Amino acid sequence: MIARTFTLPVAAYAHEVVTLWYRPPEILLGESHYSVGVDIWPIGCIFLELFTKEPLFPGNSEIDQLFRIFQVCGTPNEATWPGVSKLPDFKFEFPIWPAREMNSVVPDLEPHGVDLFSRLLCCKPQQRIVGKDALRHPYFAGLADDWKAKFQA
Repeated sequence: MIARTFTLPVAAYAHEVVTLWYRPPEILLGESHYSVGVDIWPIGCIFLELFTKEPLFPGNSEIDQLFRIFQVCGTPNEATWPGVSKLPDFKFEFPIWPAREMNSVVPDLEPHGVDLFSRLLCCKPQQRIVGKDALRHPYFAGLADDWKAKFQA
């Protein structure tokens, strides 16, 4: 994760940030003006990795990483992510993959978990869930009570 302060207007940053397997698509596509959404994407990757015990997108290069993401989330286009074609490393020649249903990616995860996962791993950064809303997601309802009971026993 690349937690850092940012100001308005947003400064340009390098795109070689975040370990490759957890790098969000906007950075892989060359975006240099990014925001807090770049920290939400790897949280989604790690969340699923903890559940499945294996990495979700174990790419061996930036293009392999991007294609692995597209094979799950769908290849973005101007209809699904306005402005994506203006990113420096976007190519109209990218293979076109349809988005998979998230419950097919992690079939053993209960519905609230699938919903949270799909909100954390939204390709369009502006549509990703923000941290505060993720913590309030129904997936975590009752979690504090479960932990309390577990550690007070």
